[in-house]
Amino acid sequence: MHADTRQAVWPILTLKRVVIALAGVAVLGFSVIQLVPYGRAHANPPVRAEPAWDSPRTRELAVRACFACHSNETTWPWYSNIAPISWFVQSHVNEGRDELNYSEWDLAHGEADESAETVIEGEMPPGYFTLWPLNSSASLSNSEKAELVTGLLATFGGEGGGDGRRDRDRDERDDDD
Repeated sequence: MHADTRQAVWPILTLKRVVIALAGVAVLGFSVIQLVPYGRAHANPPVRAEPAWDSPRTRELAVRACFACHSNETTWPWYSNIAPISWFVQSHVNEGRDELNYSEWDLAHGEADESAETVIEGEMPPGYFTLWPLNSSASLSNSEKAELVTGLLATFGGEGGGDGRRDRDRDERDDDD
């Protein structure tokens, strides 16, 4: 090999080695994060009590659009076992259940009377959730959203409506202060 040829090949070989090394580090890093236990303990506690839905249709639409994160009946998709996606999914479900859990209706459920509003404003279900092809059933048509909003209002009432449990809980907290 001539000196000119070696000089031309050397940067290519160096770049190839750097790319291979970076790919190796990425694979090793991905493998190591799989050892982090958070995000794969997919517990579905028992259903304690559900709301008194105004109709089976409202419940059906809520199951499709809301129950994945706002109930104890989460169907954990395969990708929820792969870090770092599993961390996000677990965190999202935990947060959703903390805000409003349709499976623990015997406990305080302060956000219920705002359910219709979050659907109207397009906050729920979140856009990133419905964009994922495996969650496409959570995406509701405009007419289904209107049905769900009507059903949620009938079930829980609007702002300040519902069964009053939220207001009682807030009053009890204020009395404790």
